[in-house]
Amino acid sequence: MKINERLVNDSEHIANLCLSELRLIRDGELDWFMLIPLKDGLTEWFELSHEDQCKLSEEITLVSKLLKSEDITKVNVGSLGNVVSQLHIHIIGRKSSDRAWPNAVWGTQSPNPFNMERVEYWREKFSKEL
Repeated sequence: MKINERLVNDSEHIANLCLSELRLIRDGELDWFMLIPLKDGLTEWFELSHEDQCKLSEEITLVSKLLKSEDITKVNVGSLGNVVSQLHIHIIGRKSSDRAWPNAVWGTQSPNPFNMERVEYWREKFSKEL
């Protein structure tokens, strides 16, 4: 299964889950994850089997709960696919003090550089959960 090049270039691998690869977007302010179901040719949620839809929901819940255990205000979950059509789900930990709050973060840039220490932090956190 090949993941879209843009998704790979914009993010770091965190973990392989049952259905999806979990990646962290290189954002210097927000913990912004992507779940990418490892099934060929999918662009829409409804193209997943019922079983895979349930599995993806479980994976979204896992990531959301770990994010919520951090110092965040709200967990945002979305699947747009307007730029990259390959099915992928964004899960973003938002803070009321972040750069776009209360608006959407799409199209905004972090004022801070990405810290690679976040990758190791999240890899370790997820390895304890899996």
